[in-house]
Amino acid sequence: MDDGRWTRDDRRWTRDEMEIKYTTQCYLIYITMGAYLLAFITTLLHRKKIGHILYLLGFAIAVFAFGYRWYDVRHVPLQNLFEVFLCLGMIYPVSLFCRRVLGVGGYSADMLIGFIVLFPAGFVRRFSAEPQQLMPALQSWLFTPHVAVYVLSYIFMAKAAFQAVCHLAGKTPNPNENLPSPEQATYRMICAGFPLLTLGLILGSWWGKLAWGDYWGWDPKELWSLASWLVYVGYFHFRYMFGKKHARINSLWAIAGLVVIVITLLWANLSGLFAGLHSYAT
Repeated sequence: MDDGRWTRDDRRWTRDEMEIKYTTQCYLIYITMGAYLLAFITTLLHRKKIGHILYLLGFAIAVFAFGYRWYDVRHVPLQNLFEVFLCLGMIYPVSLFCRRVLGVGGYSADMLIGFIVLFPAGFVRRFSAEPQQLMPALQSWLFTPHVAVYVLSYIFMAKAAFQAVCHLAGKTPNPNENLPSPEQATYRMICAGFPLLTLGLILGSWWGKLAWGDYWGWDPKELWSLASWLVYVGYFHFRYMFGKKHARINSLWAIAGLVVIVITLLWANLSGLFAGLHSYAT
């Protein structure tokens, strides 16, 4: 029985094992990961200018890798989890937006987030880099905006969760940088990510109507997407009602939201318990 575990009868991982992928696409991913990791380390060593240059270099390579994938598969590369994680790796514009518009820092955290989200695409065998045909259900003009807004919202929510962890850990920003507290930074980023999460849900419902004849099919992926949206609705409600007295619970809400997003993105797609219309994502 193939249960994905190491057994006496089969001295290898039967699925979901890790490997180095010897393809041009994955070489680009590895170089990007290396640039992000070096940027993170040099920033921690107070070499911020060098870290920023490395971060920009990693972003440029990530964009090239995404463009190479687009050329290779002949459609916008957002079809499966390999391509979604590849897109998540282009995190720099969100960093810039948060700094310039929201007044929120966290460049060093974003470097680490960029490294982490590229890891599954680079090393998990199940996330294959082999080009795939775009199935009929995905051949819709809603395909790109639906997935893209979700990917963008996930980056904001990941950054928000990191700030929430900083708040729970009692960290405060450098007074010289004039940045908001981690709790306030968490709120600002969720305010930016939540409309995108909402738009993704609406576009998905519209797409479902066009593809399968109904706005809502009670598919497991749809349910988990709704669950993640409801968690953030709960965050806003709780913060408005009780947030001043229980600020730490605000941060726990934000972390819980990211946990549900991870379930939506990974478990609902990969687990045999949640077979549904969105199985193409693997």
